[in-house]
Amino acid sequence: MSGFTVAGGLAGGIGLFLLGMWLMTDGLKLAAGPALERILARSTGTRLRGLASGTLITALVQSSSAVTVATIGFVNAGLLTLGQALWVLFGTNVGTTMTGWLVAIAGVDFKIEALALPMIGLGMVLHFTGAGRRRGALGMALAGFGVLFLGIDVLRDTFTGLGSQMALPGGSGVLGVLAHVGAGAVLTVLMQSSSAALAVALTAAQGGLLTIHDAAAVVIGANIGTTVKALLAALGATPNARRAAAAHVLFNLLTGAVALLLLPWLIDAIEWLRQLLELDAAPAVTLALFHTVFNVLGVVLMWPLAARLAEFLARRFRTAEEDEARPRHLDNNVLSVPALALGALIQEVRRMGEIALRGARRVWTIQQAASPASLPEQAVVAQLNEAIARFIAQLHRVSMAAESAQRLPEVLRAARYYDTVVELSAELMAMPYPGTLGSPQLRDRIMVFMEQAESLLSLDAEAGAVEPDARQAELQRHYRALKAAALAEGARGDFDIHDMELCLRRLSRMRRLAEQALKAAMTLQALNLSADRTVIPDEPHPHTAA
Repeated sequence: MSGFTVAGGLAGGIGLFLLGMWLMTDGLKLAAGPALERILARSTGTRLRGLASGTLITALVQSSSAVTVATIGFVNAGLLTLGQALWVLFGTNVGTTMTGWLVAIAGVDFKIEALALPMIGLGMVLHFTGAGRRRGALGMALAGFGVLFLGIDVLRDTFTGLGSQMALPGGSGVLGVLAHVGAGAVLTVLMQSSSAALAVALTAAQGGLLTIHDAAAVVIGANIGTTVKALLAALGATPNARRAAAAHVLFNLLTGAVALLLLPWLIDAIEWLRQLLELDAAPAVTLALFHTVFNVLGVVLMWPLAARLAEFLARRFRTAEEDEARPRHLDNNVLSVPALALGALIQEVRRMGEIALRGARRVWTIQQAASPASLPEQAVVAQLNEAIARFIAQLHRVSMAAESAQRLPEVLRAARYYDTVVELSAELMAMPYPGTLGSPQLRDRIMVFMEQAESLLSLDAEAGAVEPDARQAELQRHYRALKAAALAEGARGDFDIHDMELCLRRLSRMRRLAEQALKAAMTLQALNLSADRTVIPDEPHPHTAA
């Protein structure tokens, strides 16, 4: 067999295999896209269900990348926790072993064209007669299966002819094994498909070009090679995407390392298992079984480590917002001393308030041409609010003095005020800006009102009396007078009605925002004054005793 014929057969076989994989994957994703989302969202409640979901869906669509991307999307949307997503991702590795079995089945002596060609013909009929419908997508998938089998057949014929003429160096030594692992990884990177690399290894072994041990090392390398795609996909991605990619990398590296260390004994065990199951003695069957067993072994190894892995990954790839959203004063160790716990709670609410007010100042200026792309403070405050609520729920379970028990609702009240501040800030950010602000006199009055309202965002609850009633009454009077002036100009035609409505809506949000910030500052100040006067009695409050 000439070198040109070999190169052509190898390139054509790989090309047909990749084309079949593409058609099959796209067709099945189109046909079962909504079902894929529903299954992932509802079938990950436990480790086993998550593992089964990842395995079955990957085996169905023959694309671990598609399932991984969908899983990461659910994590970012908050529908899956990182711990749940890990088991789906581990399941995708087991699901990819279906490709090995397809190659093994095709490698057993039977005429592939008898199956592949009718599949291609029927698939294309379904595709053209059901364009735009599920039937058409299923037809494309069926045709893809047929093309995939043809690619396997071309590879099988190429390696069968080549195997009778030459043999690659054996992999009995450490360097030889590592060379075959590297070859599997490089093939996967170059072809962007571990399934294609696996097909090459299995058909090469079936054709006698590779020994079982060498082909097994290539299979391990193909598994490791998929981590490159995950690493590339994680570049510039969200923290959760990077965590999921890191989990994929760690799983494949650990599984590959263990399989390499146990390779001679693992091959012997696979041969014993093949005989026990009465499977065909073909090398491709042995390798498909090897691929399945060592991925399942990886799942078994990760079973006791998954919780620690999730905790480890949660501490990595953190954004500034995620770090800021972690409570800094709430410590379960102080729960046994309610007075200290209450002080820590007040400190955390004050810190949350600083973050909320920072977000308010970010979107304050009415004259800016464009609003910020996002308001990161909103997510930070929401997470801190949840942490504060959980801490208060724990605090209720311990014995607490009556004075401390009476101050807890006020702490919640201050937290709620700051939560409202950031909600109003987000509303301001989303509102369009008016094109004009009325007459020059009205613009001056608007700027004075904004400065007056903004001054309330800078009040320090620890700096002394804030005089809330006088400040709030003054702000209300100024707002009513400004609103009346704007309506008057709108009625006279001096202020565009649309711009007037936008302006008044923004000013109304600003007034409410400033009032909420003022109330929060006063509530915290009252809590500080109460703490100065508190004398904790010996007896706990009857309603908060454990």
